[in-house]
Amino acid sequence: MTTERRAILSGSTFEEQIGYARAVVDGDWVHVSGTTGFDYATMTISDDVVEQAAQCLRNIEAALTEANCTLTDVVRVRYMLPDRADFEPCWPVLHRAFGAVRPAATMLMCGLADPRMKIEIEAYARRATA
Repeated sequence: MTTERRAILSGSTFEEQIGYARAVVDGDWVHVSGTTGFDYATMTISDDVVEQAAQCLRNIEAALTEANCTLTDVVRVRYMLPDRADFEPCWPVLHRAFGAVRPAATMLMCGLADPRMKIEIEAYARRATA
């Protein structure tokens, strides 16, 4: 039995330069790469961590939509931030996205690839089976 494996691209220049996909659909699972607050249409990023978190979620939601699922299908999420003090201001945005979903979650404090990036979010979703 062969499962569907499909790459989902967002149009980010990073995907082409580095060689990865925004998300990979593998059967019922959708693996969303670490996603930052860049608006990929304009390749701009806000200075505000809360707006970056909101844009991360919009970017993740777009990938999930292309994979035929939604934020409600997310079962695991990882938040990565260079400054742990920036995490709590993001909680209301994260709660709006996941408060009813309650995925397993981890917050990591680490450096990110670009100093403008204040948060990166990675997600795993499981598509509903028919």
